[in-house]
Amino acid sequence: MFVYLSDLIVRKETAAMGRTLALVLAILISLHGTHVRSDASDHRYKEGESVPFYANKVGPFHNPSETYRFFDLPFCVTGHEREKTEALGEVLNGDRLVSAPYDLNFKTEKDSQPVCKRRLTKEQVAQFREAVKKDYYFQMYYDDLPIWGFIGTVDKDGKTDPSEYKYFLYKHIQFDILYNKDRVIEISARMDPHSVVDLTEDKDIDVEFLYTAKWKETDIPFEKRMEKYSQSSSLPHHLEIHWFSIINSCVTVLLLTGFLATILMRVLKNDFMKYAQDEEAADDQEETGWKYIHGDVFRFPKYKSLFAASLGSGTQLFTLTIFIFMLALVGVFYPYNRGALFTALVVIYALTSGIAGYTATSFYIQLEGSNWVRNLLLTGCLFCGPLFLMFCFLNTVAIVYSATAALPFGTILVILLIWTLVTSPLLVLGGIAGKNSKTEFQAPVRTTKYPREIPPLPWYRSTIPQMAMAGFLPFSAIYIELYYIFASVWGHRIYTIYSILFIVFIILLIVTAFITVALTYFQLAAEDHEWWWRSFLCGGSTGLFIYGYCLYYYYARSDMSGFMQTSFFFGYMLCICYGFFLMLGSVGFRASLLFVRHIYRSIKCE
Repeated sequence: MFVYLSDLIVRKETAAMGRTLALVLAILISLHGTHVRSDASDHRYKEGESVPFYANKVGPFHNPSETYRFFDLPFCVTGHEREKTEALGEVLNGDRLVSAPYDLNFKTEKDSQPVCKRRLTKEQVAQFREAVKKDYYFQMYYDDLPIWGFIGTVDKDGKTDPSEYKYFLYKHIQFDILYNKDRVIEISARMDPHSVVDLTEDKDIDVEFLYTAKWKETDIPFEKRMEKYSQSSSLPHHLEIHWFSIINSCVTVLLLTGFLATILMRVLKNDFMKYAQDEEAADDQEETGWKYIHGDVFRFPKYKSLFAASLGSGTQLFTLTIFIFMLALVGVFYPYNRGALFTALVVIYALTSGIAGYTATSFYIQLEGSNWVRNLLLTGCLFCGPLFLMFCFLNTVAIVYSATAALPFGTILVILLIWTLVTSPLLVLGGIAGKNSKTEFQAPVRTTKYPREIPPLPWYRSTIPQMAMAGFLPFSAIYIELYYIFASVWGHRIYTIYSILFIVFIILLIVTAFITVALTYFQLAAEDHEWWWRSFLCGGSTGLFIYGYCLYYYYARSDMSGFMQTSFFFGYMLCICYGFFLMLGSVGFRASLLFVRHIYRSIKCE
């Protein structure tokens, strides 16, 4: 009856910063599998010994973000419940563990053991009925192994009128537990369909909650007890789809590379030959107009402080993504390692803030900026600011709903302390290092005093159509894999094939860089020298396509509903897509900058 679910997606600074990141990576790897241990740290038990058993949360099956504390529903309360002290990542993940009202001692059989007898009031019956109507499930952890089950069922029995449906609450749960010598290997929960309570009418009801525990020996080793949760990702038909996704992405890369090799490089070669042989013969060649704007192509962009801050934030997010992939590939984020991903995101983002400060400030100084302190503040707030505002709104929504997604004050205080004591100082240190780097912007040609007028261009050469063209190809290379990522983050699938995801990510970077370079060339060939912001916007436009996919996924591929789930989905996906915009925008600009420097270094300009 139960369904398996899932809780659940640079530039170098100084040598000291690199050593710090390496140390953090080593610490996180050393904590792999240890930071979410149960009370019995070695997971070995004697017969009859108590095994840590925690009830976690309940919520609508189709709304993964809308979860509530287990005892928010009127289940049996023994009076001996105690809350488990949780790590930062577990709290961010919405886990709220409290000792379960069942005694499942090691290898101790129980048959229809009563938990409690209680009388449900009309209000409590209505509360349970509403939960059953929304397909509420529960989640528990037994020796760190996840357990799920539905709390009730709806009997439709061919009825078309919802008012004729009958609602039943399961009152008997059977735990089937597998063990190997002195260790728990597997546990599942089965609800007895013959032991139910009718909740259809609003009236007081007497209920006796029962549970059964059956133990069976197995030869599965303890080290492999988590493998079954990741098998769904490795099923043959799923692997075929993943490999199809990679093949699709590779074909996209090959086509784009072929396009650049046969068209762009050939045109460039012709350009170089014409400029070398006879400069006057090239005056009437529209496609070679990029030489005639050599005095403007390295003219610094408008809003240089915002541009440098965007580049710094994008570089930091790129570094963060690479580190997360490194941790994933070494196996830190195995299924139901509660909170590991959120802990890694918070810690690594805080420690990489120095990279953002260094990149933004050093580039701002290269652009002859004067107010580097203001630029540093803008860098620190460019991504964190919108994220913080979105968090405040969504946390308020969660508080109104009394959901577990609402962070306790203590957790918010810890995050603020991390930002104050780690993120901000490293950002400032990175900014100071960038200011003192004394590097100058390397331009192969001189910039004229007055900018050349940009000729009138057709509509499809304006910024928005160019962004649409630039974002479509990278998005087409990843959209197949996006479904599995969304189904894992916003559904109950389990995603464990991080190697394939990493390959797709590398392909995404390559396609983004190539298409941005191609569009930059065509822009320069049309004698439009304002390529700085255009290359950043075109590179980051894939983030807009991903957010468009969010609309499609929400309405066509998911069953999510309700204000809380909708606001969480679109709110946090907006922040994620904004992060992708900054990251891929910095990749696109860097690639375009290398390309532009190369072509202008290859010709002689007076």
